[in-house]
Amino acid sequence: MKLKIYTIALGLIVINLSAQVKDTLAEKMLIYQLPNGGWGKQLNDKSVVNYNLSLDKNLLKKIKETGDDHATIDNNATSKEINSLIKAYSTTKNPEYLKSAEKGISYLLLMQYKNGGFPQYYPNTGLYRKQVTYNDNAMINALTVLYNVAEGKNDFNVVDSKLKEKSKIAVQKGIECILKTQVLQKGIPSIWGDQYNEVTLQPDKARAFEPISLATAESVGIVRFLMLQPATPEIEKSVKSAVKWFKENDIEGYSYNVSKVNGKAVRTLAEDKNSVIWARFYDINNNKPLFGDRDGSVKYNYNEVSEERRNGYSWFGDFADKLINKEYPKWLEKNKISDQ
Repeated sequence: MKLKIYTIALGLIVINLSAQVKDTLAEKMLIYQLPNGGWGKQLNDKSVVNYNLSLDKNLLKKIKETGDDHATIDNNATSKEINSLIKAYSTTKNPEYLKSAEKGISYLLLMQYKNGGFPQYYPNTGLYRKQVTYNDNAMINALTVLYNVAEGKNDFNVVDSKLKEKSKIAVQKGIECILKTQVLQKGIPSIWGDQYNEVTLQPDKARAFEPISLATAESVGIVRFLMLQPATPEIEKSVKSAVKWFKENDIEGYSYNVSKVNGKAVRTLAEDKNSVIWARFYDINNNKPLFGDRDGSVKYNYNEVSEERRNGYSWFGDFADKLINKEYPKWLEKNKISDQ
């Protein structure tokens, strides 16, 4: 009898110790989580959320003063925390991390529009925050989380079954929105804009230096997300059209370099016969590279952009190189699709 009691008692001790396992980063994320389940990229005083900072009394006060209007999917906010918490739960089994992640997933489901799009912020609708936002991969980051939930991938198999079912529906709505917002040029699908009017789903402008345009970096992320899905005729057409556009609108013989001068970034466009790049933005009608400036003006010559914006924004990159040369061919082969 004494042995049995000892075994039971030991079992209780093990369970108790297991419940106390904590992850330092995850613990901070629990504190930063907003009441509606999302996370902000900034606090109420506009300071950037930084998980490397120690949680002293002053910082805790700032966090507590930060409300739901700061909840966003911009700059990887919310998706980053959900992914981190799920990973922390997989190693610690601390139920608080799963609970927090599920609250974040519920926030993503809540913020999605009926048309399948995601605003940059929710519930904050100020300025461009209510637009359907592909910029900085905001919507794709959110959909990727929900895709992992729906499919039980990347440690998301532990999420509540009700959230899984809701996520499946949300992903399908998101795909429908993506296909609907692919910009048509004389009836032919091209790529996508950075942001769209949340009602009309027409391309829209955001910040002064982000005019209505085709956005290459974000479109690469969109294509990659579509290639995760079953290759329906609609998705096949969308992916093929986007890759064709990228192939036809690259900039050959130039490289884009960033250096530091007196601690500041200096970005230069230089001739390089071995390099292929794409502009960050293209004219939505004629595919000419374009550049927005701080005063809201649009330039078609990179050298005419003000020095502050020329060096303060990344205007070119090899965005579609890996997609075209590695990922797309593998996708075609995997799905037994002809590149015609």
